[in-house]
Amino acid sequence: MFIDHIRIFAKAGDGGNGHVSFRREKFVPRGGPDGGDGGDGGHVVLVVDPSTDNLRQYHFDPKLIAEDGQHGSRFKRTGRKGKTKIGRVPPGTVVYRAPAHDVREAVAMERSEAGIELEPVADLTENGQEFVLCEGGIAGKGNTHFKSATNQTPTESTPGTEGEQGVFYLELRRIADAGLVGFPNAGKSTLIGKLSAAKPKVANYPFTTLQPVVGVVDFGGFRRCTVADIPGLIEGAHENRGLGHEFLRHITRCRTLLFVLDMAGSEGREPISDLEILRKEVREYDEELGDFPWIVIANKMDLEGAEEKLAVFRARFPKVKVIPISAEMEEGLDELKAYLDESVGYKV
Repeated sequence: MFIDHIRIFAKAGDGGNGHVSFRREKFVPRGGPDGGDGGDGGHVVLVVDPSTDNLRQYHFDPKLIAEDGQHGSRFKRTGRKGKTKIGRVPPGTVVYRAPAHDVREAVAMERSEAGIELEPVADLTENGQEFVLCEGGIAGKGNTHFKSATNQTPTESTPGTEGEQGVFYLELRRIADAGLVGFPNAGKSTLIGKLSAAKPKVANYPFTTLQPVVGVVDFGGFRRCTVADIPGLIEGAHENRGLGHEFLRHITRCRTLLFVLDMAGSEGREPISDLEILRKEVREYDEELGDFPWIVIANKMDLEGAEEKLAVFRARFPKVKVIPISAEMEEGLDELKAYLDESVGYKV
């Protein structure tokens, strides 16, 4: 099961209360105050874990609750601090805060006409990066802190404060250097399988790929890049038709976009209109994506009619860089790798 966005409830631990007590021993019948402080509540912390590739764990247990701090006790004993609750997330996780205070309120708001407005609070991209989602409550003070020259037997203490809590949305946006964008059956899965060691499902029907797949392309000389196979889009994807938003979010971090077209038109579509539709969908979803560097991968050049359509396509888009390939026959991949190495390749 692949989960790339989910709502969770998080609550930090409450601070422990300060204690009120007085020293009473055999030869000290009227000792001073000796009430100890409480312990601070535990934080809720998100940690970026590169060994985690989705948010599936929160599907089964959508909550992160830290431990409360213990109360203070006599003999000036300080309560134990609450344990921090660690939530592990994959690189590329965006954290949003909902205005709801708890899950019940969030569900009520979600069912209302107003819906829920989300406030982004963190963008977690670096391995090992930590973010305090909810801060633990502050410990209360024992009565030893209230002793003075005029008040030798204070009975005052302070309670611990409540830990922060709230409803949050976690959204995974896959991190890759290049993103393959195209209609279903354009050959993206076959291409990434030929370029890298990734093994996506390949079949002759639409929507074979139902989740983004990231492959590592090695160029030799300790150089490489990552390429994401984004599941096939359909017209209206920016309006969330099909599974538009489920897929488009994953290309917002790419450094370059590779529009993979069926240049032979084997699925009954025309490559010129395909590119126009795909460019529109990407731009409508996010205006900044329209300014990303991009090229066209003219796939299925081994099929009949592909050369003629490519000539018409080049005449229509003379300034667009086009790399003709046949992913199935592994033709033209060297030129594509050379482009990737030059544009987004990096040394490891």
